[in-house]
Amino acid sequence: MMWLLLATAILTEVSATLCLRLASHGKRFLYLVVGAGYTLAIALLSLTLEQGMSLGVAYGIWAAAGVALTAIASRILFKERLTPVMIAGLVFIMAGVLLIELSAAH
Repeated sequence: MMWLLLATAILTEVSATLCLRLASHGKRFLYLVVGAGYTLAIALLSLTLEQGMSLGVAYGIWAAAGVALTAIASRILFKERLTPVMIAGLVFIMAGVLLIELSAAH
């Protein structure tokens, strides 16, 4: 259950961030969606912690997955740049989170 909560928190946060991009470009009503999305994402992250996942692991996965998914979605939806160096940075972030997750399991 905690993994489902975390995945939902990540997707909610990414969706809110994508709406933030749209809201900042003239669709001001989406600021309500942004606020609600971030609030829900934090609540879901909190529930993940209540289920027993450690803060370092939960936040690391949430942040890394959020950065990666937002960068990929921004490339697809908004035609933003995603250079090889940026992709390498995302790989390093995810590798770091994986190392934290593996070390937390021991």
